[in-house]
Amino acid sequence: MTDQPGDLLSQPHHDGSPLYLSDEAPALGSTVTVSVRTSADDPIGRMWVRTTFDAEPTYHEMSRQEPGWWRGGLPVRNPVTHYRFLLERTDGTQTWLTAAGEVSYDGSDTFDFKVVSYDPAPDWARDGVVYQIFPDRFARSAQADTRETPHWAVPATWDDTVVFEGADPRTPLQFFGGDLDGVVDHLDHVEEVGADIVYTTPVFPGESNHRYNASTFEHVDPLLGGDEAYQRLSRAVHDRGWRLLGDLTSNHTGDTHEWFRQARQGGQTRDWYYFQGEGYETWMGHHTLPKLNHANDELRRVMIEGADSVVGRWLRPPYDVDGWRIDVANMTGRLGDIDVNHDVARIIRATAAEQREATFVIGEHNHDASSDIDGDGWHGTMNYSGFSWPIWSWLRAEATEARPFGRPVAVAKRPGGLVRRSLDEWRARYGWRATTQSWNILSSHDSARIRTMVGDPAVHRLAAGLQFTLPGVPMLFAGDELGLEGVNGEDSRRPMPWHRREEWDTATLQTYGALAALRRRHVALRRGGLRWAYVDDDSLVFVREHPEETVLVAARRAAGPAIALDLPAGDLLLSTAGDERGFDGSVPDAESPALSLWRLS
Repeated sequence: MTDQPGDLLSQPHHDGSPLYLSDEAPALGSTVTVSVRTSADDPIGRMWVRTTFDAEPTYHEMSRQEPGWWRGGLPVRNPVTHYRFLLERTDGTQTWLTAAGEVSYDGSDTFDFKVVSYDPAPDWARDGVVYQIFPDRFARSAQADTRETPHWAVPATWDDTVVFEGADPRTPLQFFGGDLDGVVDHLDHVEEVGADIVYTTPVFPGESNHRYNASTFEHVDPLLGGDEAYQRLSRAVHDRGWRLLGDLTSNHTGDTHEWFRQARQGGQTRDWYYFQGEGYETWMGHHTLPKLNHANDELRRVMIEGADSVVGRWLRPPYDVDGWRIDVANMTGRLGDIDVNHDVARIIRATAAEQREATFVIGEHNHDASSDIDGDGWHGTMNYSGFSWPIWSWLRAEATEARPFGRPVAVAKRPGGLVRRSLDEWRARYGWRATTQSWNILSSHDSARIRTMVGDPAVHRLAAGLQFTLPGVPMLFAGDELGLEGVNGEDSRRPMPWHRREEWDTATLQTYGALAALRRRHVALRRGGLRWAYVDDDSLVFVREHPEETVLVAARRAAGPAIALDLPAGDLLLSTAGDERGFDGSVPDAESPALSLWRLS
C-alpha cells in the first residue's frame, strides 16, 4: 500500500485502544469485538481476523458496519492472543493489516496485534506522570549537615563539578549528600512540574553515590535519613494522593552485602551467587556487583517470594511503597544457558499484588523487551528502544556532544518517515497495552540529558510535547524541567540548582506543567489510540482517538508550510511556540520548532 504523506488518514487502521478493541483484558474463553477503520473509498470486499488457537491459525470473517468500519469477533483462546487482519479487495488483491501497518506480503507474526487476559497495570501507573529522583543530587535537608561523610566517599559541595568520566575512580564515590527529607522539602516543586508518581533510585545502603551496590535490603541508608526518613517521604507523597516507587537490584547486590560476605566465607548463602573457585559472576565485569542466582529456591524466598521477602515487606506499612522499578530486569535470572527471567518477573509481580492493592512493577530494559512484557511479569519497560532512541534521532542537534549509552557512535539524525516506522514497529513488537504501560523517557540517570541532545530550548519543549502525547507514561528525570544538561548518564546527575534560580529555564518548566495538566484532563492523551495523519522529514502529525474525544497533535522540528488534513475543525489546547491559531482543516505554518495540540469537534 502507499505510504505518501497525504494518504495516511485513508489507510486501514486498528490498535488496542477502546475505539478498536472492546475489552483490553478479557477473560479466557470469551470473545472480544475488534474494529477496523477504513476509507469509504477503499474497495475492500471482505475482511477476516486471523488468530491462533494454541499456535494453529484460524480465520474469522468480519462484517462491514457503518461506513468506514468493519467489525468482528475475536475468540480469546490463550492468555496472550495474537491476531492480524486479512483484507481482500474487489480486484482480488490481498493485504495484511498488522500492528506495524499494512503490508502486501506474507510476513511473520512478529508484528501481530495482541490482546492480553492478564490484569493490566493499575490506573494510577498508566495515567500518571513519573518524576525520577537521584537522591544524592536532588536536595539536602537541614539534617544532612549533621551527618559525617562516609569513609568510602569523596566529599563534594553542592556547586562542585560532577566527575563523570567512567575511568575516574571518583565517579561513583563523589558524595553530595542529598537525602530523603530534602525530597520532602521540595514536593511542591514536583507538583509544579505536574508529576504524581515519585520514583527514587535505590535508598538501601551501598558504598557509592548511586547505591546500586546494596550492602543490605533490611534498612534505608542512614545517610539518606534512615528508615524514618523513608516513612516521612512515603507519608508526604501519599498525603498528596500520589504514589511512591522503589528501585530494586534483583540482578545483583553489592560486594559489601551481608549475604555476599557470608557467601565468601563459605556460609549458607554461597549458592545465592555464582562462584567459580575464588572468582564470581558479576554485572558486566564490575567486581562490586556480584550476580544473584535466582535458580536457588532459598534466595527466591528471601528476595522475591512471599510477604517477608525484600519485595514484599517494603510494600507494607510503615513504608507503603506502591511498586518497584526493577534494575537490570533484562539480565535478572539470566546467565549463559540459565534463564529463569520470566519466573522471577512473575514471582515479583505476584508478591507485589499479594502485599498491596494496585501495585506496579516495571522492568529496566534498554533494548528489545518484547519477550519479557505483556504477560504476567513486568507490566512494562523503560521504553528506550521504542521511544527514546527514535525521538532522539529525530530531534538531535547536528553537533551534539551527547553520548548515548551502549552505542559506540552518536545517535544518527533521521527523517520523520523513519522515526514513524521505528515507533510503529516497537509499538507492534511490545503490543498496545504494554506500550501504554511503559515509560516514555527523554533523559534518565543513565543517559545524556535531552537538553544536551537537542541543544535548542524550543526543540527540548517539542520533545517534551511528544513525551506527553505519544502512547506511554511520561517519565522525566529531575532537572529536565529546568533545562539541566549532561553529555552522558554520569554527567546528567548534576545537583539541582535550587539556590541558583536565575539558571532555570522557566519557560520549559511551565511547558512541563501545562503538558501534565492537559494529559490529566484529556482521556485521549492517556487512553486514546494513535492514528498518523501526516509525516514528512520535519513533521509528525497524529490523532489520539478515544470514544469521548479526539486530539490532534502536530510536531514540527523545523519551519514549514501549512498542512491540509481531512479532519474536523478544533480548538487549540497548547502550542509550545505560543501560537494561538485553531485548527480549521490545516495545521498552521510553522516558523520554528514547536508542538501544538487541538481538541477536534
